[in-house]
Amino acid sequence: MYLSALSIRNFRQFGDLTPGFAIHFNAGVTALIGENDAGKTAVIDALRHVLQTRDSDFLRLELEDFHVQGNGEPATDITLVCTLSGLSTLELGAFAEYVTFSRGVGVLHVHWSARRLALPTASRRWVDIQVRCGARGEGPALDVGARQLLATAYLKPLRDAEREMSPGRNSRLSQVLGSFPGIESGESYVQTAPPASTAKAFGLSIAGMGDYMRELVRGHEAIKIAQATINDRYLEPLSLAGQPLHSNLGFGDTGSESTKLKQILERLELGLRDKGSGLGKGNYGLGSNNLLFMACELLLLGKEPDGLPLLLIEEPEAHLHPQRQLRLMEFLASASQPAEQAQGQEPGPAQTRPVQVILTTHSPNLSSKIALENLVLIHGQRAFSMAQERTKLSADDYRFLGRFLDVTKASLFFAKGLLIVEGDAEAILLPALARLLERDLTARGVSIVNVGGVGLRRYANIMQRADVSEGVIQIPTACITDMDVMPNCAPAIMGLDPNKLTASGKPAPRRWRMLSDFGATDDEREPKLAAHRYKRTRGDGQNVKTFVANHWTLEYDLAVEGLLDWVHRAATLAMHDAKINEGKLSRRKVLEKASKALAALKDRYADDDERATEVYSLVDSCSKPIAAQHLVDLLQMAFDQGELDQASLRAALPAYLVEAIEYATGGPIPAPTPKPPADPATMAPAEPAGAGELV
Repeated sequence: MYLSALSIRNFRQFGDLTPGFAIHFNAGVTALIGENDAGKTAVIDALRHVLQTRDSDFLRLELEDFHVQGNGEPATDITLVCTLSGLSTLELGAFAEYVTFSRGVGVLHVHWSARRLALPTASRRWVDIQVRCGARGEGPALDVGARQLLATAYLKPLRDAEREMSPGRNSRLSQVLGSFPGIESGESYVQTAPPASTAKAFGLSIAGMGDYMRELVRGHEAIKIAQATINDRYLEPLSLAGQPLHSNLGFGDTGSESTKLKQILERLELGLRDKGSGLGKGNYGLGSNNLLFMACELLLLGKEPDGLPLLLIEEPEAHLHPQRQLRLMEFLASASQPAEQAQGQEPGPAQTRPVQVILTTHSPNLSSKIALENLVLIHGQRAFSMAQERTKLSADDYRFLGRFLDVTKASLFFAKGLLIVEGDAEAILLPALARLLERDLTARGVSIVNVGGVGLRRYANIMQRADVSEGVIQIPTACITDMDVMPNCAPAIMGLDPNKLTASGKPAPRRWRMLSDFGATDDEREPKLAAHRYKRTRGDGQNVKTFVANHWTLEYDLAVEGLLDWVHRAATLAMHDAKINEGKLSRRKVLEKASKALAALKDRYADDDERATEVYSLVDSCSKPIAAQHLVDLLQMAFDQGELDQASLRAALPAYLVEAIEYATGGPIPAPTPKPPADPATMAPAEPAGAGELV
């Protein structure tokens, strides 16, 4: 039996939606991801209300739990429905009167509803809560025994794992140990047994060992003297005739065998010990104790013979460094598999049943480790499962993303907007351009996802739904890609031969294309170029949109559109970057050299395409990411010195870059506010290009 679905109406962030809010869970691990305040904790708390939990904390329904409607008033009722599937024959029998059968398959719907009767301050009973079965709550109410079988284990965020593992009444450790088979086996202690014999020799039970220990303590000479002193010196003078007072010094465990066993288990504690050094638990921090706590909970759930084996964990990454987080996810995934699958053998007495795990996380590190189909994105009052057949991803896409969806790319699940790019240069340049255009990506919660030239469309398909009737992910996703069509002058400048032949005299295959490949005239090329551009955008849909370079590549388009001088300087700096860093060459000298080379280039070529191609050739001969970083520094310096402003930069940039930034950040960039004129008395004289730069 496992939790397969949850529907929510009018609870916290989730109102009375059409279609209603529904979330589907896997039988193994399901991770709820999304930005802050999306509703991940609300989902966990909804499960806690419906199924209840094993801890002693009482979850009280508050007025704030009722969804605030458009008129500013809280809703009058809340409905939460949990669906449990995969019931075994024994579980179908245990819940026989509550199970709903559809096409011969039995499922258990737990329908939890709360209705406001009055304001909490007006009456003690201000809310009416009912828990019934049936998808619409038409069945009988669940009794206490049935609800106890559905109680889940819950690990709160920022939990104190060390305290949870400490001894105390109804401690978690005592519950874990009490679930082990054979924990009550063994004989009771009989006082006639030889005191010198060991407990092991008697074959005593744990409760019997406790009785034997009490007998040994009572027989200690110091204890005898203390007890006699209390009785003779203090209690006898205080006794009344016929009502003597007599003390019994020792452990206070009394009652039946099961009661004494429970009392002993509640006095035990679980801690960590270094096998090599023998260090105690005081040498371990919150992270290690958290792992111990989670292992203990999984063991408790796995050892129980009946009930719902469900563990709810909020922020399992708390107090764990990245490597521990990855190990934790591997462990949780293995714990959710049947023992015979995990061990490759028949289940034995030491094995446990599989445990379903539902967790919330803000960690891209954890998200990248969890299989994509086990993720559920909570966004815009909707739950979007990433399971197969619920996205536009193919089976091959899932295999690809399973290999390449790393920590940096997993940040896409926590963003308000996305810019998906194909290389390091775009990943470096776009945040700086957005900041200069007053669209700071960090401030707006927009993430850059660099796919490294492969799988651009696969990543974009993550954000598209197979069935839009269930809702659409409202995260604007801008994919930026090159046009990859070079001008006709480029092959000669780049040293490429478009007419190269193979040894057999046939045209040699090439991976690049130029304008003449699409036709001899503009009229002939136009429809073919449009079709070529469409191929790069045909996967667009919902809130995913592709922005294609106007001409060739990022660096070429920057140069040909209006940033020729800046890109040339950045490429020249990148070529000499190592010597600049080693102090063998100054930035000023390099920029002076670049200025002369650029003047010569402009004299040599009159056509903008030829100039831009020559500059791109320079960029291509060095490191593109380093050139992009130098371009960022040059543009920022130009803004600081007043050579560029927002309007002039926007006019010089390729339109597709500006449009992509606008789309991902929420709309068109407004016209900049004119700056007041500077005071002539304090305004410093303008410096020539490249002046004032560090050596």
